[in-house]
Amino acid sequence: MADCLCTRYARATEWAALAGARWLGRADEEAAEDAAASGMKSALDELPIEGEVVIGARTGETLLPGGTVGAGGQRVDLALDPIEGRAVVARGGVGAMAMLAVAPEGALRRLPDMYMRSIAVGPRARDVIDLDRPVAENVQKVAESFGRQPLDITALVLDRPRHHDLIEELRSAGTRIKLIGDGTVTASISAAIRGTNDHLAIGIGGTRQAVLTAAALRCLGGGMQAQLWPTTRTQIDAAREIGVEDISHVFTEEDLAPGDVIVVATGVTNGDLLRGVRFMADSARTHSLIMCMRCNWVRFDDGIHFFARERREEVRLLG
Repeated sequence: MADCLCTRYARATEWAALAGARWLGRADEEAAEDAAASGMKSALDELPIEGEVVIGARTGETLLPGGTVGAGGQRVDLALDPIEGRAVVARGGVGAMAMLAVAPEGALRRLPDMYMRSIAVGPRARDVIDLDRPVAENVQKVAESFGRQPLDITALVLDRPRHHDLIEELRSAGTRIKLIGDGTVTASISAAIRGTNDHLAIGIGGTRQAVLTAAALRCLGGGMQAQLWPTTRTQIDAAREIGVEDISHVFTEEDLAPGDVIVVATGVTNGDLLRGVRFMADSARTHSLIMCMRCNWVRFDDGIHFFARERREEVRLLG
């Protein structure tokens, strides 16, 4: 696919990661995200696209929802998170990444900013999950899809008070549980990639994370189910204003991110999936994931970015 831009989109997440990683452990979430958003926008504005930001940054003035980016050309929808897990960066934690999803114009599902409850799995279990079934039944079905018992699989859950009952249900089901501080999209991707020893991501997160997760899982062959979880009457009305008449409707990954999608992500801090940015004397190293349904590939990319023409360091193999 000589005319596909998927590998060029990686520059956007790389620049975002390089900028955001400078704020590691400095207790300023907004500054980290603003820096990452500026880096991402600079790269996107060089691409031959006219991209509408459907899901964008939460703060600042850059890459906000409804804005456009690109140098002009192919019309696309963009769902992005300059730093997925910005609180992780602020406290110097693990598992943060810069992320971008690209879809044909008008493809990405527009949803109001509210909670969604969801379950996400990899290819083996995508046909056995059912959000309307009890948690224990889903755990059992996922375990059976791997030829295992529940105690041999791992569920990823965001460590929040709202998940107290869910965690107790998972414990009663006999599965192992990994509590995460942030990064629900990262968790869902991890559950869809073998070698991470994670098998399902479950819980209540935001609509923005649900759409990004859906795009990533479509590239990986995984599956998800998600349902709006409004907490006020205003949120119910907002959903109906954009065409969601049935609040209890269960969305799948294809409902949220149809078409040939591209998803790229670059590690900001070290995690199970991607290595974080490593700064050296006159360069920095990034580790990225590039997934493209059109090219039908998933690529891990290791890049070295030099800060000056005159180089003092030799290129080293990844170790």
